[in-house]
This record gives sequence, C-alpha cells and structure tokens, in this order.
Amino acid sequence: MDIATIGVEEWLNVHERDAIWDIAQSTIASLTMDELLGLDGKCGTTLREQLASEKMNYGWIEGSPAFKSEVQKLYATEIDPGRILQTNGCTGANLNALMAVVRPGDHVIAEWPTYAPLYEIPRTLGARVEHWELREELGWMPDITELERMVRPDTRIICINNAANPTGTVLDEQMLRRIAEIAASVGAYVLSDEVYLPLEDGVSFTSMVDVYDRAIVTNSVSKTYSLPAARIGWVIADAKVSDAIRTYRDYTMISGGVINDLLATYVLSHREQVLARNRAIVTGNREIVRAWIADQPRASWVEPRGVSTSYVRFDIPEDDEAFCLRLLDERGVLLVPGSRFGLPCGARLGYCAQPEVLREGLRLLGEALHEFDR
Repeated sequence: MDIATIGVEEWLNVHERDAIWDIAQSTIASLTMDELLGLDGKCGTTLREQLASEKMNYGWIEGSPAFKSEVQKLYATEIDPGRILQTNGCTGANLNALMAVVRPGDHVIAEWPTYAPLYEIPRTLGARVEHWELREELGWMPDITELERMVRPDTRIICINNAANPTGTVLDEQMLRRIAEIAASVGAYVLSDEVYLPLEDGVSFTSMVDVYDRAIVTNSVSKTYSLPAARIGWVIADAKVSDAIRTYRDYTMISGGVINDLLATYVLSHREQVLARNRAIVTGNREIVRAWIADQPRASWVEPRGVSTSYVRFDIPEDDEAFCLRLLDERGVLLVPGSRFGLPCGARLGYCAQPEVLREGLRLLGEALHEFDR
C-alpha cells in the first residue's frame, strides 16, 4: 500500500524532542498525573483503587460498559452502546471508519486543508477525492454552495473536521444541517472528526451524530480532555458500518487495553472539572496571543473560537518551513509550518500550552519576525 506521509506528524516526529519551547501541539496542556489523581477530590483514591483491582488481561474488546456509558453522555441523541466502538485515538477511529466505508472508485468529498488522513486515506483506498476548500477570505470557513455543486450520485462520503485542525474553524448547527441535507440527497455518509471541542462561552456545538442518521463521528480524549497518553478514541456509526468496523478493529488493534480504558473512562466521568480547567487555559492563553498579535506587523490570525488549535499567517520573505527550522535551531521554539497542511506561509500555533511556555515561545517568535525589519 502506497500512502502519503502525514505532513504534520512527520514534522513533529522529527523535531518535537528538540524543542525547548513547544508551542506547536494541539492538545490543551496535557494533564499531569497529580492533576489526574486530584480530579476525584479524594487525592486519587478512586483511580488508585480501580487500578489495583483490575486484572491485566485484554479488557473489554470494544470498550468497557463504563466507557461507553460516559461517551453516550456527550451526545443529545440516545446512542445504542453497540454503535460505540473504542479505538486507538481519533486517528484509529478515522482509519477504521474509512476502511469500512470507502471502496475503489468511490467519489469522496473532503474538507481541505485540514488533517491529512481525512483525504489521504480515501485516496489510498482508491477513491476519487475532491477537496471542499476552507476559504481564508471567509475566515477559513467553507462555502456551502460549493458542496452543493460538488456532490454527485456516486458520492460515498463527505469528510469534515469540526472544529478544523489547524484553522480552528467551527461549523455551526445550521451548516451541519445543510451538509446533512446535501449528503442525504445522494445517500452519502458524513464522517465528522470532532476531536476539537469549542470551549468558548456562547459558542454552541452540535455533533453530526445528533443531526444526521448516516453520520460517522470520531473523537478521543487526546485534545479537549488533555489525555493523549491514554491513546483512547471512539467511533460512532450506524449498525451496518459499526459491524464492518468491528472486523477492521480485529486487524488493527483488538482492544485499547485495561489501563487505557480505565484512564479514559475516569477522565470522561470527571469531564466537568477537566473542561473548566481547559476553558480557563483556552481563554487566558488566547488573550496572551491576542496581545502579541497586536504588536506584530508580520503576523495575523483568524481568532479561534475556543478551539485549542490555531493558524498564524506570516508576512515574511522566507519559506515557512525554512523559517520554522531556523526558529527551532536558533531559539528552541517549535511550530508546525503551514505548508505541512497545504496552507499559505504561516504556522500552526498550539496556543494552549502552559502559559509560561506560550509567553516565552511567542517572545522568541516575535524576535525572529522583527529580524526581517532590520
């Protein structure tokens, strides 16, 4: 199988260990073990007792009943537990879902630019992929009339990333309903990668599974819930697709593992505490970047709406990858070049790092940008 590298992952795999000031990641400041233990208000007694009593076998193959119960609570629609399948992160959810649905020769529409697996996996599976472009002039939103023109009788699936990585684009319920109507007109599925949850007050979020009966929704505890160490995600689909995914899971993962399942369940069961913590980080850190941007004539952004990932545009006479390499080498600051997503000159700014890391990383980035004006 000949599959393209994922530009952002290739970049991070090579460079993230060299960073002193990592402001590239899209996770909201990962929880420490002390923070994790403190969620129960009992100094971690709950988690310790659960870990001590677990048998170190494969665990629940599709995810424990407790895990599925916590996932059910995230959606307005009542979802049969049999339609919730645990995966190896949201990446595994997307892989298994697309393998279960896409066939050679299918027509696939994929939001672009965004996280590469949403269009590269269908292409590798032999589909004819068309890009539904996010428009910078529309604040990195797509044009729904373009989707209306693109859809065809043989369109198998429409892939979206809501909210989008790295632009932070959030599609509201009205837009999702229009997408669902367009998909339904040709009987297409809609895969919605929902790993980034908007945490801004006043910004409502609707899951595609609550809008469309042929939705396939993927998510994980890695980004919004600050627990990438658990490597646990999930996929929700109709009964037919879920049964197909079960087969692919047997080939790709079997189970998520007892400890990882327990950690993910524990975090989701304390999600209100985690979301309160993370909302404060998103809000406070965005103010830091807002003030920094105001003082940077060579940097601009479309402000993210409570999403942990953002895209900063650079007005510089240098290729963004060369600039980011030099920034890392000379100042220890890690960003992901926009070119790794197919975006114009700029970088993904993971502004939800710890505040002290963000402040220093931005200070050093500002120094590097000011050098172009000497």
